[in-house]
Amino acid sequence: GRPCALNMDPIEKKPLFHMLPGSWTFSLATAGCNMDCKACQNWQISQSRPEQVRAMNLPPVELVKRAKANGSSIISYTYTEPVVFLEYVIDSARVARKAGLRNCMITGGSIEPAPLKEALEVIDAVKVDLKSFSSATYRTHCKGELKPVLRAIEQVKKSGRWLELVYLVIPTINDSEAEVKKMVAWVKGTLGRDVPLHFTRFHPDYQLKHLPPTPYSTLKRCHQLARAEGLRFPYVGNIYNQQGENTRCPGCGDLVIERRGFTVKVNRLKGGACPKCKAKVPGIWK
Repeated sequence: GRPCALNMDPIEKKPLFHMLPGSWTFSLATAGCNMDCKACQNWQISQSRPEQVRAMNLPPVELVKRAKANGSSIISYTYTEPVVFLEYVIDSARVARKAGLRNCMITGGSIEPAPLKEALEVIDAVKVDLKSFSSATYRTHCKGELKPVLRAIEQVKKSGRWLELVYLVIPTINDSEAEVKKMVAWVKGTLGRDVPLHFTRFHPDYQLKHLPPTPYSTLKRCHQLARAEGLRFPYVGNIYNQQGENTRCPGCGDLVIERRGFTVKVNRLKGGACPKCKAKVPGIWK
């Protein structure tokens, strides 16, 4: 119950592209994480103990009051790892739901089935950071394991909660064509074609400052591989690329949501459907 980070963010920053586009979410984190990713951009708080960072006492009822006072209809548990403050997440989400707010969990997905099941009873949407599709990379670069993350992703999908995935593309670490092909094939075969998959650009930080930023050509190749596999909603992020951030109708291909960075320029969806062909676009739209 002692967050060390509180901010108002665009929901697109999480990123959750198929959840209330253009909305602002009240975001919070406490110190700590159950992984140690070499590319972490929040390492100052994720790799600290609670007593090592400045924090405030904010019980669930007060947290929800503050979110509402800021005009937010969504609370996001994010920045570090909600799994390490899961009791606070669940208690806050229960209060938030009673107040009419939605809840999002932004996680690395390293969690056992029982606590995840409890959390999913009060969480509306989950964004999972899939760090790699290699068990060896998880061990060497995250001090974690791939198998529990894949299991958690499947559990979220089966629960009916909204799910989006992010794959941070790191040069020489997880950007090989073979690994990306294997990953997108798993997404399609296990989760289906409609789960949004964000390929995001790596920026040198923490323990990987010696690597260059991800070239746009690599991100474009990843996007093309996802499209070739049949995924309907692959995205490119962390880089200015208008086309890669847009949502197109899965039916007729028309542009239905146009984005620039974290800003929604145009949202043409009507009741979650394409105004032209009436095809439904999966997501949370109201």
